[in-house]
Amino acid sequence: MKCPICKDKDLEPVFTKQGVEVDFCPKCFGIWLDKDEIYHFTKVPSYLKAKIDEAVKVGKTSERISPVNGKPMLELAIMEGLHIDYCPDTEGIWLDRDEINKLPGIKVRIDIDDTMFGASAQSHSRILLPLPNLSVRSGMVLFGMYALLGLFLIALVEFGFIPSSFALLIGVVTVAIHFLLGPFLMDFSLKLFYKVRWIRQDELPVHLKNFISRVCTQKGIDFPRMGIIADGSPNAFTYGHHPNNARIVVTQGLLDLLSEKETEAVVAHEIGHAVHWDMLIMTLAQLVPLIMYYIYRNLIRMKSRGNDKSAPYRLAMALISYLLYIISEFVVLWFSRIREYFADRFSGEVTANPNDLASALVKIGYGLAGSDRSKSRITEEKRNVNINAIGPMGIFDSKTANILAIAGHSGARNMGQEVDKDKLRDAAKWDLWNPWAAYYELQSTHPLIAKRIKYLSNQSVVLGREPYIEFNERRPESYWDDFLLDIFVKGLPILALIAGMALIVLKVNYFYSGVAIFIVGIAYLINVFYSYSSTEFSPMTINSLLRKIKVSAIRPVPCKVKGKIIGRGIPGLIFSEDFVLQDDTGIIFLDYRQPLGIINFFFGLLRAAKYIDQEAEVVGWYRRAPVPFIEIKKLIVNGKESACYVYNAKLIFASLMIFCGIVIAFINVGG
Repeated sequence: MKCPICKDKDLEPVFTKQGVEVDFCPKCFGIWLDKDEIYHFTKVPSYLKAKIDEAVKVGKTSERISPVNGKPMLELAIMEGLHIDYCPDTEGIWLDRDEINKLPGIKVRIDIDDTMFGASAQSHSRILLPLPNLSVRSGMVLFGMYALLGLFLIALVEFGFIPSSFALLIGVVTVAIHFLLGPFLMDFSLKLFYKVRWIRQDELPVHLKNFISRVCTQKGIDFPRMGIIADGSPNAFTYGHHPNNARIVVTQGLLDLLSEKETEAVVAHEIGHAVHWDMLIMTLAQLVPLIMYYIYRNLIRMKSRGNDKSAPYRLAMALISYLLYIISEFVVLWFSRIREYFADRFSGEVTANPNDLASALVKIGYGLAGSDRSKSRITEEKRNVNINAIGPMGIFDSKTANILAIAGHSGARNMGQEVDKDKLRDAAKWDLWNPWAAYYELQSTHPLIAKRIKYLSNQSVVLGREPYIEFNERRPESYWDDFLLDIFVKGLPILALIAGMALIVLKVNYFYSGVAIFIVGIAYLINVFYSYSSTEFSPMTINSLLRKIKVSAIRPVPCKVKGKIIGRGIPGLIFSEDFVLQDDTGIIFLDYRQPLGIINFFFGLLRAAKYIDQEAEVVGWYRRAPVPFIEIKKLIVNGKESACYVYNAKLIFASLMIFCGIVIAFINVGG
């Protein structure tokens, strides 16, 4: 985009201390703000919006040209001595140097780093980025985990908690049942709960059938059993015993959304899991935490009889088993993420174009496939206990890459349409820069999307192709200060509870019990105010929300978004209370939440259906964890309002704790 004043100078993206990207002219120091971005910088957005709306009605044609569409802008008189330029088509705003600090209710400073300007795109290395040796790493992980399990079982036998035969039985029976019956149980579960339809080879699209046949012939494996789930959410996963009896399941949404080449790339990823024996290896790896947790639960449930001197040792072993369970869970997740990189690389090899998989990952994981409401039915697929076992074998981790919306681009959705790379970079910045992203990745079976695209882009260069995308922008700040503050506030009620319990133990007195309850109440109230900041809900677009870097599950952006509700949170589930909303810039998940779960159930069962395909206004808190979503405060459809009261309930609960603490302390003062 060209500067409206300098004409020939390109606008450069920079970040403000609010964590919002704006377009800046390094020559005249003017600022371009896209639609609704200005409301990120004010504590009184309603007042500012009223001023702008009033000025638009009497605005005069400006001599300045919009940097977005090249049309003349309107000159708006916001207040005496202050005139700004406004694009009526895009609703963007141009502010001359320092004008942003003169606007009512705004005080902002933009930090400029000269090294951020004029940076040429970093060239990708033509050396293939190395991945760990899969065979060696698999052997080391499995050997280490089962050695750990074996040592622990030996310890239990030596201490007399279980007989040696029982310890051996635990390992053998669990492995056998889980591996032998797992795929059949999955077949049954998919048929019953997801209505999967198993199809013949000739029922597949011709291009997909020919592609799978070619790859299977090259790799010497049988043609996998193929299943289709009639659901608009794009997804794919594989499971089975070994490469020659693999099942690959895809959703109809995947076939509809992706181009032929992208679909082949996704299926190749799943075939890669089969070729690498990931189904067996991940099953074996997942058994270790399963057994550790089983041992922990049984040790805890054992009752002491008479003068049982072994009770302390039993509790110690239970604690150790639980710690080993947690550690082994994280090892399995890390192990799964490594295997995902190898499945991605396999796809790039057999398709000879890693960019196809990269494009598919973006469309599935970031929702960047357009925003034509008449054709769009993308919704989020929530994790279900019946499908947990295939999480590591899917194209995404259903916990952290639900099919939600991340940012679309204007124009009709056509199968195979190119993704807007600039909006992709904006959507990926949270993954690359915010420490919360790394926190969530540790708990995920799949790497962050941006990291997978990085490896695929490198593979494309090695194969002589252009990289799919280059993430070469410089991180403007560390974001660790915000992350640590979030963590502190999130854990504040727990810290207060520990402090309160310590106070009660040290001072066995009802007065101090009241003080402890009061402390916990205050900490919880601080947590609530932080997590539900501001009573001012700024008008926003989905794209403007997604550009926000400083946002998390506990640090929200109060917002007001208008769009169309295009589906339920869980496709086809008649009592799903959540929704998916689409505006002209993208798609996002709406979290309908009440203090009592039973209210959510009846709302989904009795009322939610009437909201589908309706224009709606959502007032609530935008969060990212790591999937972007809006927690609903008010949902307004056809002039009728549905309100959620979690925020109110939390305030009441915190207030009651504070009140009860004061009463208890007051009654027992001096006691």
